[in-house]
Amino acid sequence: MSRSPSVWGQAELALRLLSVDPTGLGGIWLRSRTGVARDRFIAALGPGLAPRKMVRLHPSVSDDQLFGGLDLAATLNAGTTVKQNGLLAEDNSFLVLTMAERAEVTLAARLSQNLDLGQHSLIALDEGVEDEALHPAIAQRLAFHLDFSGLTHRDIGNLAIRSDQIEAAKGRLVAVRIRADLIKEITLLAIRLGIHDLRAPIFALRAARAHAALEGRKALIEKDVVIATSLVFGPRAFLDPIEPLPPRAEEDCNLDAEATENKEQALKPPEDLLLEAMVATLPENLLDQLKSRAKARKAGTSSGSGERRKGNRRGRPKPSMRGQLGGANRLDLVATLRAAAPWQAIRRSAKYALDRKVHIRSTDIRLKKFEDRSDRLLIFVVDASGSAALARLAEAKGAVELLLAEAYARRDHVALIAFRGESADILLPPTRSLVQTKRRLAGLPGGGGTPLAAGLEAAMELAQLNRTKGLTPTIALLTDGRANIALNGDCSRIEAASDATAMARRIRDHQTPAIVIDTGMRQQTSLQNLAQDLDAVYLPLPRADAHKVSQAIETTLG
Repeated sequence: MSRSPSVWGQAELALRLLSVDPTGLGGIWLRSRTGVARDRFIAALGPGLAPRKMVRLHPSVSDDQLFGGLDLAATLNAGTTVKQNGLLAEDNSFLVLTMAERAEVTLAARLSQNLDLGQHSLIALDEGVEDEALHPAIAQRLAFHLDFSGLTHRDIGNLAIRSDQIEAAKGRLVAVRIRADLIKEITLLAIRLGIHDLRAPIFALRAARAHAALEGRKALIEKDVVIATSLVFGPRAFLDPIEPLPPRAEEDCNLDAEATENKEQALKPPEDLLLEAMVATLPENLLDQLKSRAKARKAGTSSGSGERRKGNRRGRPKPSMRGQLGGANRLDLVATLRAAAPWQAIRRSAKYALDRKVHIRSTDIRLKKFEDRSDRLLIFVVDASGSAALARLAEAKGAVELLLAEAYARRDHVALIAFRGESADILLPPTRSLVQTKRRLAGLPGGGGTPLAAGLEAAMELAQLNRTKGLTPTIALLTDGRANIALNGDCSRIEAASDATAMARRIRDHQTPAIVIDTGMRQQTSLQNLAQDLDAVYLPLPRADAHKVSQAIETTLG
């Protein structure tokens, strides 16, 4: 079996194949932060895709910039209509989309349509972390998916792309033929790997043709197909490719070993042979990636106060700003005229002034700006264990009810998590119903161990989920701090404290505001340390009533 190519080797091979068939293979999705690896890859794009022109795109590029339109500044200066060409005007070019993970749905639709028409090829530079990623509509239309996240300086080399070899391969590409049975085999292989997008087998066939053209062949061989499928199918696979074949009944027990081996090879379908050859070329850690990807949960999307969000469509009006018209920008006509008014006499007396009543320049343009606030989510994490119940749980309930009433008046969302025994339960999903919340809180159970880490983990997961829905979460923790149940369910104060510290730091890393309310009779040093790990406000309940607790949370919310 052939040896698995390195990530850098895959990048070089993908770039060479794309250079041979740019529009047919769509492009490359490169997931990488800014660094040496990405810089060298981009530097190799020039000779690799020459003489195609490189056009850089920003995720906030407007339709006028993409497709062309009225050049307002030049029109105002010339007094006649002046049109500008869009970035997509040249067909003989390839696009480089920076910060591709921030591309909005509208831009994804525009680029997807362009790729479907075969007018350009695209290099999507994805700098996302964790769940941030390129829009699926674009990703499906790019043949190669590369990830430089695990690369070190030792893995990085030079990308030697020779333009003369690429041009020669382009001339041979038309002559490379594909057998009809091979189309069926590659399609079945995609299905076995859990790939249901028909673009994937098409990309694999095109990549195999490009590889054969690079090596001067007019017919595909197994090497071409294996390399193409490993590059295209590997990052897309969702099923474990190594599955035991179904047992075959022995028809003749007297067959010798050589005859039996020959018979098994004859009975194997072609896609099984192709699958085994492809698996041998995949990275060693691919199976772990596939299993974790298959188990990953997809967060839902819905509409969802707290964080300020700048925009140009809705919200509280802000002072207008100088800018350029285009895309979704809205003109502030009054502010524009006010900015142009002091210069009218000078502009009318100019030598080449046009005969008009109002002279407006591009520097006078003012745009409307608004500021909107996302809905807030208060996540109350209440310690319902035996120790807290015997201490100040009843008083804590009163403080929570007051906070819920104020949250309802502000139309904020509220969620309630209780931890006791060995786990944490979401007693109340995010809601605005005060009656339902008070009913759930009144029936809050008590008793058992104190799984503080489990409560923090549940709060973090709920905060992350609802952040994707447009809510701004804040965690309010009410506990006496005496954690004694670890995340794995073991009764150990040392492990429980360590797990709670780790979860608190993860919440802090996600920049989720929090407040720690100590419900114990005495201040707990462990809770003070926990509040520091959370970067949260620490408030002992015996020194404050419910009103002061409410004020403290309001201060935390900003």
